[in-house]
Amino acid sequence: MNSIFLRIYGGMLGVLVLVAVLGVLSLQVVNQVRASQYREGLAQGTFSLMADNLALQSEIERKRALLIWTRLLGVPLQLLPLSAQPLDAGQRSRLSQGRVVVEKTGAHAARVLRQVGQEDWLLVAQVKQISEQLARATLYLLADELVRYPVTEQPQRLAQLHQSKGFAFAVALQRIERAGLDDDQRRRVEEGDTVMALDREGDAIRVFAGLPGSPWVLEIGPLHQFDPYPPALLIAIALVGLCLIGLVVYLLVRQLERRICGLELAASRIAQGSLQTRVPDGDADSVGRLAAAFNGMAEHLQRSLGMQRELVRAVSHELRTPVARLRFGLEMLEAANTEQGRAKHLQGMDSDIQDLDELVDEMLTYARLEQGAPALHFQQVDVQRLVERIIAELAPLRADIRVTRVSDLDGESAPVQVEAEPRYLHRALQNLVSNALRHARSEVRLSVQCDARMCRIAVEDDGPGIPEGYWERIFIPFTRLDDSRTRASGGHGLGLSIVRRIIHWHGGRALVGRSETLGGACFSLTWPRNQAPR
Repeated sequence: MNSIFLRIYGGMLGVLVLVAVLGVLSLQVVNQVRASQYREGLAQGTFSLMADNLALQSEIERKRALLIWTRLLGVPLQLLPLSAQPLDAGQRSRLSQGRVVVEKTGAHAARVLRQVGQEDWLLVAQVKQISEQLARATLYLLADELVRYPVTEQPQRLAQLHQSKGFAFAVALQRIERAGLDDDQRRRVEEGDTVMALDREGDAIRVFAGLPGSPWVLEIGPLHQFDPYPPALLIAIALVGLCLIGLVVYLLVRQLERRICGLELAASRIAQGSLQTRVPDGDADSVGRLAAAFNGMAEHLQRSLGMQRELVRAVSHELRTPVARLRFGLEMLEAANTEQGRAKHLQGMDSDIQDLDELVDEMLTYARLEQGAPALHFQQVDVQRLVERIIAELAPLRADIRVTRVSDLDGESAPVQVEAEPRYLHRALQNLVSNALRHARSEVRLSVQCDARMCRIAVEDDGPGIPEGYWERIFIPFTRLDDSRTRASGGHGLGLSIVRRIIHWHGGRALVGRSETLGGACFSLTWPRNQAPR
């Protein structure tokens, strides 16, 4: 019952395991990139301030500033030539854009590089660990920059520094009473000390320092510790996803297998002879389309078998008459005393044999057409010449019937080309004209009408016509009417069935109606002038 489910689920399990392995590897790469960006973000603002200040100073001032900053940071600072450093193209591009480059040298150690202006000098620091000293140095550098401006302009200048230097954390000026410090921390800030405090959530720190001669307190942060994505999270997500996928796949496959079992059961019933069996085909998915195709096959099979039964019954009935006449002829031939009598009976028997031959030929033709589309080789056919040929072939058979042709085409002498299978189209028109000649009293008329898309040929006669109730039934094999169109006028009841089947394979229709001009029957064939590719 669950074989399809197990195969699908096993395949998805394998894919999920592969995705999980790739996910773990990707997670490590992502964490490395995030850690690098985190370190660069922490160092960007501070080292940009130092490098931009060095760009404005003389050589002596630079040495003095480096000594002061080294004591503040607790990190050795150097100025080294940029051209002498082993850097790749990406690092050099970042440095030329004013970005900080952080090269990891250990578990917590890193080498920080920042270009000094547009000069061939690099500010290089060997950082063992981001510590409180880096925060203090940042506050010192910001405070040193802000005290050069009036108190009213300090917030605006701080905002400019935050934007231009690329700080990855917030920097702000606020009143000390709004900083959320306790009494001891406020006292230390007022005494010029640097204070570090946890934020309200307790997962980050904020650093405060007072500005000399200013009512503002300088705050940086919150500074969050780097939090890599844990591999356990990916594993948990994979397990939950696996369970959900399994549940969804099981529900879908269970419904799928139920419907497939319905198809299997219906096929078994049809194989046992229950041809009326059908399966629900309302859904638009692949199984629904399969069910619709299955029902179509079952209907075609039921229709074909029913037609075969009718055909067998009709053929057996049609064969009885000429066979009975042949038997009667043989009996009469034995009883005939004169040569003239024997010749008469032999001629009748020859006519019966010809009827049998024609019946067999009609049945074989109809059987071939019913089996499916024959090998149709469409060619350009001149409709007017085809009609004239059929008239020339059949008109002499009934010298007492006038056969005329009417054309609604411009310039009747011009050829009218249509795509058709010449042999089968000739057979269809031949059957219609032969049928009209058998039942006409004095005239048969053929008309041709063609436009850019369609072609129509109508065959009319002045015979008794066909009642409207028989207009569809007349195309059913072995169907005959009870009026003057009987066996006495010839035919086996297969000609019109062959006509409709031939024109169907041409993508057209065969119709019957009443002739408005002659008063008898009017048969028409309509099909496209150009056949679609098959």
